[in-house]
Amino acid sequence: MLRGLMTLSLGITVLAAGTARAATPLDGVWLFDDAPSYPGVTMVQLSSEGGKPRGVVTTAWYGPMEMRNLVVQGGKATFELRNLNDKDHATRQWTAVLSGQTLKLSGDIWYAHVEQSGRHGTTKDARARAFKTTALPPMGTLAPDGLARTPPMGWSSWNKFAEKIDDKTVRAMADALVATGLRDAGYVYVNIDDGWQGTRGPDGAIRPNEKFPDMKGLADYVHARGLKFGLYSAPGPRTCAGYEGSYGHVQQDAKTFADWGVDYLKYDLCSGEWFYDDADKVQRTYYEMGAALRATGRPIVYSLCEYGRFEVGAWGRKVGGHLWRTTGDITDDYATMARIGFDKNGRAEHAGPGGWNDPDMLEIGNGGMSHDEYATHMTLWAMLAAPLMMGHDLRQSSPEVLKMLENREVIAVDQDALGVQGKAVRRDGTTEVWTKPLADGAVAVALFNRGEAAATMTLLPSDAGKSGLTAVRDLWRGADLPAGSRDFQVPAHGVVMLRVTGGQG
Repeated sequence: MLRGLMTLSLGITVLAAGTARAATPLDGVWLFDDAPSYPGVTMVQLSSEGGKPRGVVTTAWYGPMEMRNLVVQGGKATFELRNLNDKDHATRQWTAVLSGQTLKLSGDIWYAHVEQSGRHGTTKDARARAFKTTALPPMGTLAPDGLARTPPMGWSSWNKFAEKIDDKTVRAMADALVATGLRDAGYVYVNIDDGWQGTRGPDGAIRPNEKFPDMKGLADYVHARGLKFGLYSAPGPRTCAGYEGSYGHVQQDAKTFADWGVDYLKYDLCSGEWFYDDADKVQRTYYEMGAALRATGRPIVYSLCEYGRFEVGAWGRKVGGHLWRTTGDITDDYATMARIGFDKNGRAEHAGPGGWNDPDMLEIGNGGMSHDEYATHMTLWAMLAAPLMMGHDLRQSSPEVLKMLENREVIAVDQDALGVQGKAVRRDGTTEVWTKPLADGAVAVALFNRGEAAATMTLLPSDAGKSGLTAVRDLWRGADLPAGSRDFQVPAHGVVMLRVTGGQG
C-alpha cells in the first residue's frame, strides 16, 4: 500500500503508493468522487508503516494538506488540518472513519462543514489525482512604469453583483458611466471581479465561462466608450468564489489578459493563503504576476489584494503593484466602513504617485448607509488618496448619489497631483480633524463626527499648519465661507469638508 513520503517544493508531504502490507484498515488510497466544490477533497492517503501514522488530504483549493496530530485507532483516524483562512481557528479537527468498504470523512474548514464518502483506490489512481505543485521564482524588483500617477477611479462588479455578473451587465455599466457623466468625472475603469472564469483549454489557456462569450469583444466595447477594462484573478488554484485561479499558469494568464485588452488586474490571495503563508512567499507570488504582466508589454494597472498582510505598502511597488489592499473586505454599513477607513487605511508614507493604499471599494449607492454616512465614506476615501472604485448598479444611481460621486471638488482632493495621504491631526472623543496638503499650497480639511449625536466642531488655523486663514470653501455645499469661519455643526456620522488657504504657521 503506502511506503513513505515524497516531499514537494512547497514543503508539504504527500504519500507515495507502494506495495507494503497495510498496518491498519485505513492504510491506502481513498478516492472521493463528486466532491463539493469547497474545499474539493479528491483523495485521502494514509500510512502507518513503522508504527507512526501519516496522512494527506488532497483538495482542489489547497492542494495536498498534511494531517497534523494524526491518531489512528482501529478503523478511525482523528487529525487536524491547517485553516489559514480563519485566523481565529488556525487548525480544525477532522475524522476519517471506516464503514464497510467506505471511508467517511468529516471536518470543518473556513466557512464549510465537509462530509464526504470515499472508496478504495490504487497507486495509479493516486498518481492521476496528485496535485501538481509549482515553485515560485526568486524575488526581484520591478522599476516604476509611470501608471497610476493618481489613484485609479472606476467601477467594479463585486459589491453589487458578486459572482452573478455577465457580459450584458458589464456593457450596461459601461454605457451608464458615459450616460451619467461619471466617466467625464474621472471614473474610467470597468472592472469585472470574481466570477468570469471558465475552464482551461487543452493548451492550458484560461477561457471565460458561458456568461462571457467573447472577452476580447467585451474589452473592445468598453474601450470604444473611452473607458478601460479590468479583470480579476488569484495566485491560488481557486478564486474566492471558487473559480479557476492562476496557480501554475501565471505567465500564460498574463499573456491572455494582455491579448484580450485588459488594462487593470486585481490579484486576490484567496486559496493562495494556504500555499503562501509567510511574507517571503506572499511577496514572491505577487512579484511573479507583476513580472508576467510587465513581460506582456501592455500597460496594466496591478492591484494587490492580500488584505494588508506583511506590511504590503512597504513592498507593493517593488513587485509591480500600483495599489494594495490595507484590510479585509468592506461591507455596506457604517461600522465596517468607519473601522476600515479610519483605522485600517495603511501607513501614509507608503502612498504617493504610482502606488496607493487601498481600503477597498466604495459602497455609495448600495443603500446600506445614510446620506451623511456616505458623505463620510466619500470624504474619507478622498482624504486618504484612496482608489475610488464604485460598487453599485450604475443604472439605478439616484440624483443624490450622482451628485455625491460627481462632486469635482471632492474628487480633486483625491486626485491631487501631490499624492499625499491625509491623516488625523486632532482627535477629541468621537470627533476627528483630518488634513491633506494639496499641490497648489492649499489644504483639504475634514471635520468628522463619529458619534451618535450632532456635534459642534472648531476649525483651528493650526490644524492646517497655517497662522491664519485667508479662504475657506465648503466642498460639499460648493460655497465660499467667511475666512474667519471657525465653528461648524457636524451631523452624527457626518462630515464637513473644507479647502483652506492661509499664511504659513
